[in-house]
Order: sequence, then structure tokens, then C-alpha cells
Amino acid sequence: MPTVYEAGKQYTGPESTERPLSMSQHETSPATVQPAGNHRPNACCFCWCCCCSCSWNEDRERAWRASRDTKLESIPNCEACLKPTPDEVQGWSQSFDKLMKNPAGRNVFREFLRTEYSEENMLFWLACEELKTECNKHLIEEKARVIYEDYISILSPKEVSLDSRVREVINRRMQEPSSHTFDDAQLQIYTLMHRDSYPRFLNSPLYKSLEQRLSALTCDT
Repeated sequence: MPTVYEAGKQYTGPESTERPLSMSQHETSPATVQPAGNHRPNACCFCWCCCCSCSWNEDRERAWRASRDTKLESIPNCEACLKPTPDEVQGWSQSFDKLMKNPAGRNVFREFLRTEYSEENMLFWLACEELKTECNKHLIEEKARVIYEDYISILSPKEVSLDSRVREVINRRMQEPSSHTFDDAQLQIYTLMHRDSYPRFLNSPLYKSLEQRLSALTCDT
């Protein structure tokens, strides 16, 4: 019996003319939190990072951002982590791998991506990382479905930018999802962030301010 993931067809989630706004499906994804009214990072876990305060038809852009923010508002603003050391912050400028392997670094970089309206790239990467740690077949299938609907489906306001080859690979793999279904897509997004966003991040007021403040604290002590 054919499934929604049958070869040659692109799965786009439940048939609907409207984009789903409910976030209840994220109970098994890395985006699980209770709805938060504030779109900015929580001070309790992100107080050490300064917050930084594009273009087609203005009306279309405003509508797109409103839809996108509705989908993102229930996503956790940052990972739990310790305050970074000056050496760690300095290391982020030396290697994108160091930045992405450090929870505090991912939080700061994610805040920067948010200012560029590309936070979904980090969210997708994190979701793929969590999927790789899952062993339960049923949960793997469920999480893969959620990732597809949130980041691959053309109906999602959080859709990430992937080429047609990678999309075809994903559509085939979704017939029997595994913990590595999105490996090719994850690598492509990682490369995109590295080449496109990372250089701007290093020159951003967000990163430079954090680096200067931590350096000043070190000098004071």
C-alpha cells in the first residue's frame, strides 16, 4: 500500500491550505518548551550575551515574519550551558567547529542567526543531532516526521534551503526513516552556516561586544 513517502514524490505533510501553527507536535523534538511570550533569549541562561537589535515587498515580508515568529515563539531560546571563558570565546573565532561544539557558542551564534532571520538553520542542525542519539524505532520515525514537516516541507515557514538532490535523497529515505535520514541535509546546512553566516557573526557587534566584555573582566581580575 503506498505511503506519503513513496519514491519520486515529495512529502509535504498533512494536506492543508494553511500552515500549521500548533507546536504540540514538538514534544519529541529538540524544540520542546512551554510557549513563551518573549521572543528574546531568557535572561537566566543568556544574561552574559548582549542582544542585537532585507528585501521584497514590505507587506509580504511583514506577513512572512509574523507567520515565522508564530512558529518560533514556542522554541527554547537557548541551550542550558555555563558562561563561556575568554579563551572559549576567542576560540570561536579560530574555528567554526569549536563554535558549534560549544553549547554557549551555539547560543551566541543562534542569537546572531535570529537577527538575520535564519535561526531555522541552527534549529534544524540541532534537531538532526538529537535524532542521531535516538535508538527507539518508533521515536525515530516520529522525530523524522516532525523534522520533515518543520524544516523540509515547502509549507513550513521554517523551511531550510536545500538543493534538489538532497531533497530527493530525503524523500527516498523517509519511506523508512532512520537516525541518519537527514545527514546530507544537515551537512549542507552546516556548510551554509560556515560559509555564509559565520564570517558575518565574527564581525558582528554581538560577538565583538561579548569578546570585549569578557576580556575586560579578565583584566580586572
